[in-house]
Amino acid sequence: MNDFVPAPIAQLPWRTILLLLVMASFGFVVLYSAAGGSLTPWAGLHITRFLVFLAMAIILSRLKENFWKSIAFPVYIVVVIMLLGVELIGAVGGGSQRWLNLGLIRIQPSELMKVAIILAVARFYDLLPPSQIRTWGAIWPLLLLLALPCALVLLQPDLGTTITIVAGALTIAFLAGLPMRLFVGGGIAIAILAPLAYFFALEDYQQRRVTTFLNPENDPLGAGYHISQSKIAIGSGGIFGKGFMNGTQSHLDYLPEGHTDFVFATMAEEWGLMGGFALLFCFFLLFRWGLGVAMRAKTRFSQLCAAGLSITIFFYVAINLMMVMGLAPVVGIPLPFLSHGGSSMMTIMICVGILMSIDRHPGRQGGAFG
Repeated sequence: MNDFVPAPIAQLPWRTILLLLVMASFGFVVLYSAAGGSLTPWAGLHITRFLVFLAMAIILSRLKENFWKSIAFPVYIVVVIMLLGVELIGAVGGGSQRWLNLGLIRIQPSELMKVAIILAVARFYDLLPPSQIRTWGAIWPLLLLLALPCALVLLQPDLGTTITIVAGALTIAFLAGLPMRLFVGGGIAIAILAPLAYFFALEDYQQRRVTTFLNPENDPLGAGYHISQSKIAIGSGGIFGKGFMNGTQSHLDYLPEGHTDFVFATMAEEWGLMGGFALLFCFFLLFRWGLGVAMRAKTRFSQLCAAGLSITIFFYVAINLMMVMGLAPVVGIPLPFLSHGGSSMMTIMICVGILMSIDRHPGRQGGAFG
């Protein structure tokens, strides 16, 4: 077989590519049903975007580690400038100012920052001498890298993306060897400051999301409507679901945003608990592959970068599922490969492309976490 297939193609991680195709195809089926059996406006565009971004990921897999090292800080700076552009000339959608119109495409720079911060923080700790990892010099540059993009994203406002950006950066810092006491102390500080943040930092609608999360039944037809309908849709699916095209909550428009943030509820109503388990198993295989790439990598940068990108994808899935099941406030995080949305899918596939690149070129230097 290898005599007929070119080596660059044969060396691609075909198991992972097949897994991505399965999940994106399942997303196509769910969106097709959510539109009442129509390719428009979501399903056709969803699968087209996936195929384009899959080709992009395969192209990215051809690049070597030195390329990612060389662009880490420049990409971070470019995305920060794009975030500034959002504040100045950004397009408004859904009540938030998060997009930049670039002619042929409309892009959400805050999504790209999820990748840019991983590259920048991984590169910083790659350059930092091991002897300085437990000094103040390992902490203040991290805070500086996080401060400006987080402030700009919060202004949009987009709390969910801010949480993901911070979580990805802190994961890399932890794996790089920062003392555990810093994270414990940070957790205690957050617990103390959370009430102050609720009253003085959050917008009114964000405060309602928190109170709705704590007690959605208090206002089932108002602020708690999304969560209540999501729970009804998931629960009504039972073990095996109502069947393809037979979901009532989404088809009768009881479930808001059933094609984006709450697409898991749309899926669970028609495919049931077994469909949910199958989807979670696919995500588990994807995470295992990503963390395996990190463990196989030979250099500190590639290890930290691969781990950070894998955790970023994990946070997409974890936050979305917790959100639709009422275990976390609604923060607008899409579900990879199922939710309709170009910027989020592009970000996920960039993560996958860089992971493929690291897996293909694991490096020659020694190195380990910590």
